[in-house]
Amino acid sequence: MAYTPAYNRYQSMEYRRCGKSGLKLPAVSLGLWHNFGHVDVLDNYRRILHLAFDQGITHFDLANNYGPPPGSAEENFGRILHQDFHGYRDQLIISTKAGYYMWEGPYGDWGSKKYLVSSLDQSLRRMKLDYVDIFYHHRPDPDTPLEETMATLDLIVRQGKALYVGLSNYKQEEAAKAIGILRQLGTPCLIHQPKYSMFERWVETGLLDLLEKEGVGCIPFSPLAQGLLTNKYLKGIPEDSRAHKSHGFLKEEQVTPEVLEKIRRLNELAIKRDQTLAQMALAWILRDKRITSVLIGVSKPEQVTDSLQCFRNTWFSEDELRLIEEILR
Repeated sequence: MAYTPAYNRYQSMEYRRCGKSGLKLPAVSLGLWHNFGHVDVLDNYRRILHLAFDQGITHFDLANNYGPPPGSAEENFGRILHQDFHGYRDQLIISTKAGYYMWEGPYGDWGSKKYLVSSLDQSLRRMKLDYVDIFYHHRPDPDTPLEETMATLDLIVRQGKALYVGLSNYKQEEAAKAIGILRQLGTPCLIHQPKYSMFERWVETGLLDLLEKEGVGCIPFSPLAQGLLTNKYLKGIPEDSRAHKSHGFLKEEQVTPEVLEKIRRLNELAIKRDQTLAQMALAWILRDKRITSVLIGVSKPEQVTDSLQCFRNTWFSEDELRLIEEILR
């Protein structure tokens, strides 16, 4: 049966303006880092994409190397996009990135003009698109001049291959320089995508203030610490978790007794707030108005529904915030 999106899909989602741009993003966006590769089940991620759009999630975030294998997430997304979302392209924000290793040789990694242009051309072919809405440089390159990388982002917009550009994994000083160069070129930086969660808080030491000052949006990835900030680990490491996957980035040795105790204590607070741990972790990030959107990664459709319940309570009392700080110390 052909997919027909829910008629009321925009009524319950909150949309936030991205920095000082004209673009609004859903407060919760869907990242396709894991669970959308050729090693995963097509029918499962098709249902995830359907449900996400039905709930007002219009932004789907990819990268050239997402899978596994690398490139397969874009291929699978492109296939479903054209089969199931025909006629809805203008209602979607599709982003991709380049900056990590993608192919052999000296031109398949980092931030050269050669790599970024070639990579985006490949991404567009995999997804069968004329353009993406946002193209990111995925990480800083210590060897390529920043001026070359930023000039390439500017070129890509002028070529019509992307509407906006962004940065990912740039520290405050690096981001400030990149944002300044892009402004001078006439292609302002739209958004920054850092890693940010209750367990990873480096953005609070200056990056968020910089983005607010410069009018750049912020869309954190891994807000649930790759599943640690969910109910999944309350009783240890389950068999179907990312910590057990050989191709995942969360390793079993990272899930220490100390981390598990913090998770349990945070969960106790979430229960008092009438939330799941995941809902509270997302709400904790979204309470900050400098955050445009937060990227979730899911392995099951019901995790989309669960995550979106975070909107029911994004307010935290001073006592709750103090307790969270105590637990995380």
